[in-house]
Amino acid sequence: MSEFRDVTVIKKANIYFDGKVASRSVIFPDGSRKTLGVMLPGEYEFNTGDKEIMEVISGELDVLLPNNDEWKAIKAGDMFEVPASSKFSLKIRSITDYCCSFVR
Repeated sequence: MSEFRDVTVIKKANIYFDGKVASRSVIFPDGSRKTLGVMLPGEYEFNTGDKEIMEVISGELDVLLPNNDEWKAIKAGDMFEVPASSKFSLKIRSITDYCCSFVR
């Protein structure tokens, strides 16, 4: 899906890591939430409350998911899932455009 219709976009940006990661929240009529964002090259660790499904729209990164010892390469068009109540690490190799879906 290349666009979302009939949604609410929160104007205030979510800004992390001194502005190297930024996103906007999108709320759907059913109450579900996604974020659309951009990550600059670097290494980051995130915590999540809800399960997350990360879709990489453009860019390249490596992800280290919970209970894994090996980094997994992710490129444009790929997606990965992060379990609820966990943390994960990212190595962003090039500017990465993403869509994150939160699953409750």
